[in-house]
Amino acid sequence: MDIRVFVEPQQGASYEDQARFARATEAAGLDGFFRSDHFVAMGDHYQRGVGPTDAWVTLGAIARETTRIRLGTLLSAATFRFPGPLAVTVAQVDEMSGGRVEFGLGAAWFEREHLAYGIPFGASFSERLDRLEEQLEIITGMWSTPIDQHFSYAGRHYEVVDSPALPKPTQAHVPIIVGGKGPRRTPMLAARFADELNLPFPTPEIVAISFAALERACEAIGRDVTTIHRSVALTTIIGENEVEAAHRAKAIGRELDEVREDGLAGTPDEIASKLEVLAAHGVDRVYLQLLDLSDLAQLELIGAALRPLIADL
Repeated sequence: MDIRVFVEPQQGASYEDQARFARATEAAGLDGFFRSDHFVAMGDHYQRGVGPTDAWVTLGAIARETTRIRLGTLLSAATFRFPGPLAVTVAQVDEMSGGRVEFGLGAAWFEREHLAYGIPFGASFSERLDRLEEQLEIITGMWSTPIDQHFSYAGRHYEVVDSPALPKPTQAHVPIIVGGKGPRRTPMLAARFADELNLPFPTPEIVAISFAALERACEAIGRDVTTIHRSVALTTIIGENEVEAAHRAKAIGRELDEVREDGLAGTPDEIASKLEVLAAHGVDRVYLQLLDLSDLAQLELIGAALRPLIADL
């Protein structure tokens, strides 16, 4: 099972906070550094005076400060950027990383951040899903267009006319991540476009239901479902013992048992046991949502103690 780190910089983290954490992620032997793509903090966990950072600007810089880990977003919002310039941006960051980018794109859900930064939100969730589908068609179409040909597209929301479809990513194929627990459109989009379906903060029951829906969607279009990674993102608190874990939970304003109930919390053995249950449901990749970017020791513990326990899952 792959172990990737997932951070929420909109809660209050500078570029240097993120770069330091990404370097520590690589040093700990973990597989990837992924970040949210938000512009406004959620809840009470907010460091005043530190504003949001743009996800792709940040990842482009971190690409130059790391050498091995995979880099990407969970998830960029299709409302934030036009598809053509976004294809250019992600391709450029892929080059800057030497071909280590994975591209997560979602429909968007947090209206308040759109209002705060003057971003049109969309009339309905259905409309945002339609825009997401068209963006996936355009971005993957531009990347896959032969280098000496042009790309055009006519949709309800976007039109592309005779685009040179440049630059191309460094990777022959940038892995696409589609996320969400929707019962119909999300599995369909994953079956059509994605290399990975990510489930944010699910229960084991939701994991089973969502992956069954993915299998049906793949069967409907004749795709081999085993070509799609199945991942979860879960809030994580880990300690060598209960006292250390409780101290880390307090540092992010949470109770340890609360995180234990709906995420991953406790000792490495305890967390490994929960991941074993998820692996039995088909999960082959986990994103550990770590909310304290100053706690590099927690990363070291994950690499030294948790990773070996789940290496064979």
